[in-house]
Parts: sequence; structure tokens; C-alpha cells
Amino acid sequence: MKNFLKVLLGVVIFAGISNAAEYTVKVSHVVSASTPKGKAADFFAKRLEELSAGKVKVEVFPSAQLYKDEDVLRALQMGNVQVAMPSLSVFTRITPEMQLFDLPFIFRDKDHLYKVMDGSVGGKLKKRVESKGLIAIEYWDAGFKNFSSSKKAIIEPVDAKGQKFRSMSSKVLEAQFKAIGGNPQILPFSEVYSALQQGVVDAAENPYANFYNSKFHEVQSSYTISDHGYLGYLVIVSKKFWDSFPADLKPLFTQAMREATIYEREEAAKDDEKILGLLKEYEANSKGKFKIYTLTEEQKAKWRDVMQSVYPQFYGIIGEDLIKETLNTK
Repeated sequence: MKNFLKVLLGVVIFAGISNAAEYTVKVSHVVSASTPKGKAADFFAKRLEELSAGKVKVEVFPSAQLYKDEDVLRALQMGNVQVAMPSLSVFTRITPEMQLFDLPFIFRDKDHLYKVMDGSVGGKLKKRVESKGLIAIEYWDAGFKNFSSSKKAIIEPVDAKGQKFRSMSSKVLEAQFKAIGGNPQILPFSEVYSALQQGVVDAAENPYANFYNSKFHEVQSSYTISDHGYLGYLVIVSKKFWDSFPADLKPLFTQAMREATIYEREEAAKDDEKILGLLKEYEANSKGKFKIYTLTEEQKAKWRDVMQSVYPQFYGIIGEDLIKETLNTK
């Protein structure tokens, strides 16, 4: 009986070893698992494990457990992590052409945005990133940006004059705010709430999720749905990992990531709709202390005329051809 048990135990152990994953992929991102990006990262992990029949194990590390966005590029280049999806703004340091995504009113709507990302322009920008030792796979969505203020509701371009706007570190965004008469103040995102609360800055620009989840509605009196700017992510892979990853598994990897991309964009749209509903509910209960405005197409046209005037300043950095190809994408 003892010998039989030993043989049985040996079979079980061997089966466990034979079913063990042959490759482990570490995914690093900075947001919570409950966000569209977090959900999509988990979707990718599960899908790749399914498609590869367990040959690939994917470990997801959310909420900057491994690396912050500003550190993850180096970690990828060194092979310490295999997949990440940092904000597009992170790439402007190594690929200045990525500032295309910071240009105001460069995208007409989500349909136009995705056609640019998944088309010729998006492909060209991926190749620029790949020249830096990284493999660019897909673009993920964080949403269009809208204006908010505690000083004066921003409806017409003249309303921005003299207001202090929180800005990310971006020459394009600095030029954008100056074009409308605003004063850009560069601040890390972690300091924005207190800056708005204390009046260090008057106004900001954020997509729905960033605005609501960071509780900016508590320290701003207006939120203007302008869709004037954009925030997004680029999914990248370590070249060191990709070069060593088996050729027969690469199509499964890209398939899982494409499916995850579609899922992420759908979740981002649902999230926008949900949060807008929460903001409207907050507005209704604010007793006039918080108000939401939606720009008409006529009003947006006025903003475009003013803000698109900054484009020529960046022809030499981003490329006039890329800017015009983006605008002309149908």
C-alpha cells in the first residue's frame, strides 16, 4: 500500500509539473483593479492563459505595486516587467511626436479617435516608440478632457482669461492655456485637490473619472463638457521579452490584447456614462453650488478657432504631416 501511495503521489506531482506554465508575464499598471484599465488588464491575463492552454501565466500588479508610470519604461527595457500601459504623456520624453495627443480639438469624437489610433497615424507613432527599445501593442482609452473652475464657469473662450489652470508638464498644454488667456501652473496630479481647495489654481481639465474619483467636484463650482482634449494609454511590451517569446505564442498574445483593448474601450464608455450620472446627481443636490454645462457645436467651433492656433508651433516637433493626417482621417 505504501508503495502504491508513493507511485500515486509521484504521478500527481509529475502532472502538476507538466501542467505548470512555461512562461510568466508580469503586467504593471498604476490604477486600481476596478477601473476600466484595471479590468482590461485582468481580462487580458485570463484570456491569454485560456488561449495558450496554460502555457503562459499572467500576473497583474495594479495600483503601482511594482512601478510608477515614470519608472516603468526603464523597468521594461531592463526586462524586470514584461507589459505595462502608461499614460501617453509618459512617452513624450522619449518620443516628442506623441505630443500629438495633447493637441486641443485634434479629435472630433471617439470614432475619429479610434480610427486615428488604429490606423496609419497610430501605427507611425508606435514605430517611433519601438525605435526606443520597446514594443508598442495597443492604445487604451482614458477619456476626453473637460474644463472645471471655481472662479468662473468656462463656456466661452473669454471666460478662461486670467484663470490659473493646473497643467501637466507639457509644452502643448502650456501653449493651449496661454492661447485662451489662462495662466498654466504645472502641478503633479497628487497635489491638484489641495491646490484647487486653497485657490492656488482656479481651474483644471480632466476626464470624468479623474474629476469625480479625485473629488474635484467638491472644490470646483462648475464642470464644462467640452471634450477639448484627450487622455489615453499605450500598451507596451519589453523588447527583451518579446524577442525571446515563442513565435507560436505571439499571435495568441496579440489576440488576447486586441480583445482586451475592445473590452477596455467599452468599459471606459460605460464608466463615463455612469460618472456623468453621478455628477448630475451631485449637481441636483448641491443647492446651486455646483453646475454642469455642455458646450453646443457652435460654442465648440469658437474654441477650436482659438485653440487650434497653437498647432503651427508644434509642426517641427510633432510633424505637420502627422497633424494634418490626423485631422483628415475619415
